[in-house]
Amino acid sequence: MSETKDWKYILDVQDLHTTFSTDKGGEVHAVNGVSFRLEPGKILGIVGESGSGKSVTAYSIMQILADNGGITGGQVLYKGEDITKWSEKQLENFRGKCCSIIFQDPMTSLNPVFTIGSQLMEAITLHTDRNKEQAKARAVEMLTLVGINEPEKRLKQYPHELSGGMRQRVMIAMALACEPDILIADEPTTALDVTIQAQILELMQDLQKKLGMAIIMVTHDLGVIASMCDEIMVMYGGRVCERGTADDIFYRPAHEYTKGLLRSIPSAANMNERLIPIGGTPINMLDLPKGCAFCPRCDAAMKICLREQPEELQVSDTHHAACWMNVKKMKEAQ
Repeated sequence: MSETKDWKYILDVQDLHTTFSTDKGGEVHAVNGVSFRLEPGKILGIVGESGSGKSVTAYSIMQILADNGGITGGQVLYKGEDITKWSEKQLENFRGKCCSIIFQDPMTSLNPVFTIGSQLMEAITLHTDRNKEQAKARAVEMLTLVGINEPEKRLKQYPHELSGGMRQRVMIAMALACEPDILIADEPTTALDVTIQAQILELMQDLQKKLGMAIIMVTHDLGVIASMCDEIMVMYGGRVCERGTADDIFYRPAHEYTKGLLRSIPSAANMNERLIPIGGTPINMLDLPKGCAFCPRCDAAMKICLREQPEELQVSDTHHAACWMNVKKMKEAQ
């Protein structure tokens, strides 16, 4: 791994393509030319509905894809080095030590036949030079850090003996035990009730400030990340629709899909206001259209939307969107 500080971005993903083969011989292009940059200590939110490619993007960074999937193009630069060219041994060192992930459902991520302590200590001894006693002390320290009471007692318990919120805190402790530079959180609050969701998000923000790590927050819920992300990236059909600051996305949306997502969020200011769902069905990734992936569900679609993919257009210094409506508005304004 690179020891010289000749990089600005801790993670620089360039034109990433990830493809899965099917039993019938077809190919699913789950990620199609995704690019983004992540600075040290920053929080990036990746938003989109199920099947948009956001989780596959995260798994491609970690290179923990299913056997029928693989990166077919682009680069993933960690501290200036392309990790897609690394050996499996280098990647094993990268996972956990440099980049960790919190999965969506902690009950299926934790092994039910091993205690919390044995699983935490295994992660620590695997990626550090700590012995068994030091690993146990570190496990207790991490459980305390994530707000779990009686940590010594919890080490002897099994996953089924803990609540959903406690299991999620254990997963966060495991992900942070080796002090990674990057933490990927894949839908970390989906299986939790609203009050526990708020606690987990607040905990992640506090830990991010204490440890100074960069976070990639993957979610389908724009409301979850409204107040915690430095940048938000909206995905649909394996492509990036729009990217910008939280203010850009929430107050100045420039893609029709983002506008649709915002219309489907309940408003606390007006509880009587009807929610407007996005019409149609999610895109078939085996049969992607030539033009804009969102075109079949877009009320504002034009003929060019069917034929050509829109280029990413700079709306402002911090705001970019790939939508033909922006091109139309620019021409009308001239």
